[in-house]
Amino acid sequence: MKKHYPDARAALDGLLHEGMLIASGGFGLCGIPERLIDAIVASGVKGLTFASNNAGIDNEGIGKLLRTKQVRKMISSYVGENKEFERQYLSGELEVEFCPQGTLAERMRAGGAGIPGFYTKTGVGTLVAEGKEVKVFGGEEYILEAGIFADLALVKAWKADETGNVIFRKTARNFNVPAAQCGKVCVVEVEEIVPAGTFDPDCIHLPGVYVQRLIVGSPYDKKIEFRTVREA
Repeated sequence: MKKHYPDARAALDGLLHEGMLIASGGFGLCGIPERLIDAIVASGVKGLTFASNNAGIDNEGIGKLLRTKQVRKMISSYVGENKEFERQYLSGELEVEFCPQGTLAERMRAGGAGIPGFYTKTGVGTLVAEGKEVKVFGGEEYILEAGIFADLALVKAWKADETGNVIFRKTARNFNVPAAQCGKVCVVEVEEIVPAGTFDPDCIHLPGVYVQRLIVGSPYDKKIEFRTVREA
C-alpha cells in the first residue's frame, strides 16, 4: 500500500467533502498538522466539524480555517486565545460542543477502539451533562459520552518509517495518538521518513496500521503562543 505522498494537497486528494468530521491533533501550537491545515484552507471545502482540543490562535492552526469560514462546528475542550473563535461563537456563526479535556481524549480513543459510548463522572451535575443519559454505578452517578468516529484524522509527528510507524517528539504527542486512531483515514505529516526497520519496536508511539497516508512537511518554524519580554 502506497503511503508516502509528495505534499499535503496530494495526500488529501479525494478525502475532503462538505460537512465531514475531522479529528485533529495538537495542543495550542504544539503538534498541530500545519501543512495539512494549509491544504484544507486552499481546497475551499466548507461546513467542516473539527474535533480538536482547541482551535489554535488567530491565523494559526485551525484558526486559519475559522478566518476563511470553513468550520461549522468545533468539538473542543479549550477555546481561549482565539478572538475570531470567540466572535463567531458569540455571534452564532460557529457551533461549539464543549467537552472536558480528558473526556475528549477518551471519546477519540473509544472511537478508535470501536466503542460507541462510555460512562464517566466528569461533568455530572454541570451543563456538560445536559441531555445525556445518567446511570448509577456503585451509588455514584455517571453520564454517557459518545465515542468519536471521524471521517478523517490529521496528525503531526516527528518521524515515520516507510510503513507508517510513527514517533512523536515529547509533548507533541498530546492528542495526536487518539485523533489518529479514531479516523477512518489518517494522514500524518512528519519531519522525516526513515527506512523500515529503523525504529526500535518498543519506541513506536503509533503503529503503521493506523496510518494510510504520509507527507514530509519540513521545514517548520517554531511558533510561540505567548511571548513575555523585559522592558528595554
